Amino acid sequence: MSYYNLMENGCFSEKKRGTEESPMSEKGTFYITTPIYYPSDKLHIGHTYCTVATDTIARYKRMCGYDVMFLTGTDEHGQKIEEKAKAAGMTPQQFVDNIVEGKGGILDLWKLMNISNDRFIRTTDDYHVEAVQRIFKKMYDNGDIYKGKYSGMYCTPCESFWTESQLVDGKCPDCGREVKYAEEEAYFFRLSKYADKVRELLLTGTFLEPASRVNEMIKNFIDPGLEDLCVSRTSFTWGIPVDFDPGHVVYVWVDALFNYLTALGYLNDKRDGKEKYWPADVHMVGKEIVRFHSIIWPAMLMSVGEPLPKKVFGHGWLLLGGGKMSKSKGNVVDPYILAGRFGVDALRYFLMREFPLGSDGNFSNELLISRINSDLANDYGNLLSRTVAMVLKYFDGKLPAEREDAPEDAELVGMASALRGKYQQLMDSFQTQAALEEIFKVISRANKYIDENAPWTLAKDESKRARLASVMYNLLESLRICTCLLVPFMPESCKKAFAQIGADESVQNWDSAAVWGSLPADVAVTKGDTLFPRIDMNKELAELEKIEEEARRAALPPIELEPQAEENVDFDTFCKSDFRVVKVKSCEAVKKSDRLLKFILDDGTGVDRQILSGIHKWYKPEDLVGKTLVAIVNLPPRKMMGLESNGMLISAVHKEKGEEVVSLLMLDDKIPAGAKLC
Repeated sequence: MSYYNLMENGCFSEKKRGTEESPMSEKGTFYITTPIYYPSDKLHIGHTYCTVATDTIARYKRMCGYDVMFLTGTDEHGQKIEEKAKAAGMTPQQFVDNIVEGKGGILDLWKLMNISNDRFIRTTDDYHVEAVQRIFKKMYDNGDIYKGKYSGMYCTPCESFWTESQLVDGKCPDCGREVKYAEEEAYFFRLSKYADKVRELLLTGTFLEPASRVNEMIKNFIDPGLEDLCVSRTSFTWGIPVDFDPGHVVYVWVDALFNYLTALGYLNDKRDGKEKYWPADVHMVGKEIVRFHSIIWPAMLMSVGEPLPKKVFGHGWLLLGGGKMSKSKGNVVDPYILAGRFGVDALRYFLMREFPLGSDGNFSNELLISRINSDLANDYGNLLSRTVAMVLKYFDGKLPAEREDAPEDAELVGMASALRGKYQQLMDSFQTQAALEEIFKVISRANKYIDENAPWTLAKDESKRARLASVMYNLLESLRICTCLLVPFMPESCKKAFAQIGADESVQNWDSAAVWGSLPADVAVTKGDTLFPRIDMNKELAELEKIEEEARRAALPPIELEPQAEENVDFDTFCKSDFRVVKVKSCEAVKKSDRLLKFILDDGTGVDRQILSGIHKWYKPEDLVGKTLVAIVNLPPRKMMGLESNGMLISAVHKEKGEEVVSLLMLDDKIPAGAKLC
């Protein structure tokens, strides 16, 4: 069942806007999208980073008063899905339904991360399928799609064709994995036809950001010459059928890229909003798919005569151990684990604070904990709890109307009053990290302001009561302005902070963030729970390592077998190995070794044979005495731990949940020692 069917049946509902939203006003519309994610497996922290970034911008624009349309979704067709579904014993539809709608799936993840998307598209949704067929036919009818034959190197994980010149050391330039030669009949899109127009688009204005991505596209793709693009396949069936040519399915680019339009009702009557929201204000995408969005996508839009999006923003990668996170590589970080340990808002904040959107960043649990402790626990959280505690202690939770200002107030008041203007400039240019830096400059200044004014000293002198009230008010008002601007990043924590400092909904909005003194003079505070408790780094790292290892093992297949050797061995070579039945006369652990067992064996010759075997993990030596085993007896002697081993015992090896399991080959005890295996 699709997301929209679920929604229409009452299982999901459109998200209600939070307190960050001003009434939709004169600001107009703002359409923002994530890429649609490939559900070949559960999503990782890299996908979460992109979606949280997009959500933050969407929340910011709503707060400013824009009518926002925020789209995300899933790209569900293709050969890789078909193969993974077969391996799992499912139909492709069952497979993607489980990844998208199943427990702990994509929809659950976005709900957990408090993602405020207005729509969610799946490329298996019936309205999208029908629209893509019409789009494909439209481009075919105008001469931009033609039938031909494709031959080239193909990367299945990336679902990309490459020329020999594009390969890096004979491997896929995107993922570094092996490619294979593929040849099949296919339809092609005349991408080359639009090369000059796309070049002009990239070189003029700010269609693609950051600016460094423009040079990459021109140098790596346009200058070498754009080749026409394969847009159908016949070697698999899991895709949208080309309705006028059975046997062909629409290949990824037409199917996936047009989601941004079909979700708004383009060439279908089940969605709406195209006239209102298109062209998109920004497509937020990872840098690995900038090529598709900045070259292929505008060319296809030119083909069907639709306006181009205003901007494509290519964010960087989150790196793990210096390399890109990848589901197929298995080097991923589970956002469920991190959100469960540290809280959703702390994770959202870290992702936006630690990494500039346009650059790569190295992820580590140490960085995450350090950032939470320094910014959220020590700076923001501490400022909040100290201020509220002092108002409760010195004024029973409610400030008096009397005030006494002083020159030392000016810097803090000035910084807080100017904050929204700086923040707006940075957020409008997608500099989310820098915007947070500006907020925390004010928070840092407010913490310093406490030390400078020493409220605990003022409280001892009744004549300083008005001055103390001014200090407390300035702290509360600084917190209010900072919290207003933190809402797009940490919406739920900000609600709790507002409640503690006595800021009602009328002073939580965008307009009030620019007005110093919006809190009532007699504001009342409320004690609340600590928003961001300090984390014990060493203890938490050890616990995370344990949890992540358990999760990794749980995700592994129950049984893994080594693939059979492809190289043939001639019969004469095989016959040179002398396999004999042996009886265990004695068995003991080798001193100073955790692995080795020393066997004394009867091999039928009348002379004891000594063999050492690294199987202590799986067997107790006393349990093996008297057993009938198999050994290769014509291997050259080998020294191990100062002892000579004459041969090798034969075992069966496999993996269970990633752990190696070794099982000695044991025979019927009736078979005599020395019997030859053939």
